[in-house]
Amino acid sequence: MEKSFARIISEFAVGLKYEDLPKEVIHEVKRYLYDSIGCAYGGYHTKDVNMIREIYETMGGKEEATLLGFGTKMPAVNATLVNSLMIRALDFNDIYWKEDPSHPSDIIPAALSVAELVGASMKEVIVAIVLAYEFEQRLCLFAKPGIRERKWHHATLTQFVSPIVAGKILGLTVDKMVNAIGISGSHSHTIGCPTAGRLTMMKNTVDPMATQAGVFAALMAQKGFSGTEKVFEGKEGFMDCFGGWDYKSEKVKPVKMEGREALSEWSWDVDALLGGLGESYKILECSMKAFPTEALTHTHLSATLKVVTSNNITYDQIDEVIVTTIARACDILFDPHKYRPEDRETADHSLPYCLAAALVDHKITTQSFSDEKLKDPKIWEVIDKIKGEASEEFEKMFPAKQPSKVIVRTKDGKEFSEYLEYPKGDPREPMTETDLDNKFCGLAEGLLSDDRKKEVKEMIFNCEELDARDFMNKLIA
Repeated sequence: MEKSFARIISEFAVGLKYEDLPKEVIHEVKRYLYDSIGCAYGGYHTKDVNMIREIYETMGGKEEATLLGFGTKMPAVNATLVNSLMIRALDFNDIYWKEDPSHPSDIIPAALSVAELVGASMKEVIVAIVLAYEFEQRLCLFAKPGIRERKWHHATLTQFVSPIVAGKILGLTVDKMVNAIGISGSHSHTIGCPTAGRLTMMKNTVDPMATQAGVFAALMAQKGFSGTEKVFEGKEGFMDCFGGWDYKSEKVKPVKMEGREALSEWSWDVDALLGGLGESYKILECSMKAFPTEALTHTHLSATLKVVTSNNITYDQIDEVIVTTIARACDILFDPHKYRPEDRETADHSLPYCLAAALVDHKITTQSFSDEKLKDPKIWEVIDKIKGEASEEFEKMFPAKQPSKVIVRTKDGKEFSEYLEYPKGDPREPMTETDLDNKFCGLAEGLLSDDRKKEVKEMIFNCEELDARDFMNKLIA
C-alpha cells in the first residue's frame, strides 16, 4: 500500500468539513451530545470523578478548559480526563458492539476541551465528534475477531482515535495528524483486566485515560514531535503484534488462536477501517443505553422486565430464573464474582445483580447501584435463583442481533418466558426524544432546575450558533 493507514485516515479527517455532513448526521451528533452531557451530570457526584478532580484542582495550572457542570477551569489535557470520566462513570453512555465493544462518547471531551483551548466553534466540534464515532466504530469492525477476545480493553482502540479528534480541532496538517496518531498509538494499549472479575474504578477510567493521552499526543504533534507513521501496519505495529498480518507484504495472514478454537482464525478487515470513507457515517449505527449497565445486560434486562411487569410477578414469588445468552457474554456476565458484587463498578457489570434488582424493583436506574441498594436483603434473597446458559446458536447471531431468552418459574409451578433480539436504544429501536428527555432529566436531577434542563436541551440542539467556550459555560450546574 502506497500510503500508510494513518495517512489515509488523516487525509480524510483533515479534509472533512461541516458543510460535508448530512443534516441527519448533525442532528445525531446533537442527540449524542445531549445524552452524553446528561451522563456527565449523572457522574457529577461519583467518588472516582471527584477524586481525580480534586487531584487536578490541587495541582492547579492554566485555566484552559471547563469541567462539565462544575465550572472549574484547568489545563485542557486534565479537563479532558475529568470530563470523559464524568460521561463514563455510571456506564450509562452510548455503546457500539461489533467485533469489539466501545463507547465513542468517551472521546467527545477531546473535542470540547481542545475547542475551548483554541476558541473553536461548535461547528468544528460537531465535525470532530463525527470523526470520533467514525473511526472508533470502524476500529470495532477492524480486528477479526475483536481484540477483546484477545483479552485487551477497547481503550486500545481509543488511543488511535482521540488524537484525530483533538488534532482536527487544533487544525493539524496531514503530516502532523499522522504523527499524533503514531505518538498516541505507541503507548496506550490496555489489558482487559479492568472489566474482568471483581471490577474497580479503573473499569470506567481506562478509556478516558486513552482519550486524555490522545489530546496530549495532538499537542505534541502540533509542536513538531514525530510519531510512528506505520503504527497500524508496520513492523511490530498494532497488527503485527496482535497477529494475523504480514508486515512485509502488508497483507492479511490469518493465524489460529491458541486455546480459542471456536473463534477460528485471527485476521484483519482493512476495508472496514479504510473503505468508503465519507459515503455514509458510522454515528448513525451507534446505540444509546436505556439502562446504566454493561451493554450485554440490556436485552436480558428488557426481556426480564417485560416478563415480571406484564405478569405482575413479585420477587418473593420466584423459584428460578434461567437466562440464555451468547457464549462470550456468559463468561463475562456470570463470572462468580458477579454474584456478590461489593461496589457499583462490579454491580453494573453483573447480570445476576442487575436482574435481581429488576426482579425486586421492576426497574433499573442509577439508584439500583447505590451503597444502600447493594445492602438490600431482597436482592440477595433472589440473586442465587438466577442461572445463566450459553447458547452457540445465539453466538452465531451476534453481533447482528443480541438475543436473549428469559424464563421465570414461580413457586406455584407456573412458567413465563420472553425472547428478544435487541434492546431499547439499538438503531432498530432507537431512543425517542421522550426517552432521551426522561433519561437526561433523571440524570440532571438535583443539579439543574426544570427550567434549566429545558434551556440546556435547547442550547445543545442549537449549538452550531455558539463557540465552545460559550457552550461549556452554559452547562455549569
